[in-house]
Amino acid sequence: MKPRILIVYTGGTIGMTEDLATGALVPFSFDHLMKNVPKIGRLGYALDHVEIDPPIDSSNMNPTHWAQVAKMIADAYDDFDGFVVLHGTDTMAYTASALSFMLRGLAKPVILTGSQLPIGEIREDGTENLITALQIAAARTGDGAPMVQEVAISFGRHLWRGNRAMKVSSTNFGAFASYNYPPLADMDLHIVYRERLLARPAADSTLSPLYAMDDAVAVAFLYPGITEAALRPQLLAPGAKAVVLRTFGAGNAPTETWFTDLVAEAVRAGKVVVNVTQCPAGGVEEKRYATGDALARAGVVSGCDMTCEAALTKLMHLFGQGLTAAEVTAAMAKPLAGEMTIGE
Repeated sequence: MKPRILIVYTGGTIGMTEDLATGALVPFSFDHLMKNVPKIGRLGYALDHVEIDPPIDSSNMNPTHWAQVAKMIADAYDDFDGFVVLHGTDTMAYTASALSFMLRGLAKPVILTGSQLPIGEIREDGTENLITALQIAAARTGDGAPMVQEVAISFGRHLWRGNRAMKVSSTNFGAFASYNYPPLADMDLHIVYRERLLARPAADSTLSPLYAMDDAVAVAFLYPGITEAALRPQLLAPGAKAVVLRTFGAGNAPTETWFTDLVAEAVRAGKVVVNVTQCPAGGVEEKRYATGDALARAGVVSGCDMTCEAALTKLMHLFGQGLTAAEVTAAMAKPLAGEMTIGE
């Protein structure tokens, strides 16, 4: 049987095509895409598509859109073998992380891809990215199961776990990387999968989507010279339930009394504060330095080696399920979808 793949279009550069008469970029249409990428027909897949209406620039992506995409996938889950989400690159890692938590019980491929240049331009990366994503969504193991059974980003020459990836370049065709988890596959002459790294849900896994996301989460970025006046409104913002604290190195922060007192005040106020390093590689090691240990004693939760994108969307997801701050704190220390390595 032909692989059945659903293309979910959200917007972004890959979905823009050039109007040859005016030179302007115009929005995607499925017919136009097929016309500009005739090689898709040679794949021999049974394709269909749905889209956010109207399509958006990914800079405008928000939890409501994540829920729309998750519902599109869930509603069509039994009718398709795999899903390809076309998305702008700027917030793709956030969406991939969010979907990995929202699509609980996922046992089919959900592959996000996009491009740095629009399909239809003479020199562009969208065609290869799209075709490769479709092939990955259709790939099967020797026993006929889906090769990929998780949310992943296919871009350039690598397939990344979605909640481990981040955008690292605004110009390079290899725009994404994952520094704390190896690529799931390499795409050169052949697509070579690292099967031992791929998620393998339980055999009786059933998709149980959880659409609710609570956006009462903030991010605070530390820097040398930060003052209490600058940080206090971020840590104690009215209505904020959690803060991702982006610290130095292995999870370090100032040791000045005002800083540790302020963080402890935020925790006592019932806010979940998660420590995530600013470094793209490595993670938080609370006991390595006294400064990180002071944060732990103040009640800050270690984000281990999570990306900021994963930590932020995980908090939104957990609070979206109606959990208390104590329950969220406990859940943040455990991997939900392969987003973290315990002990790192």
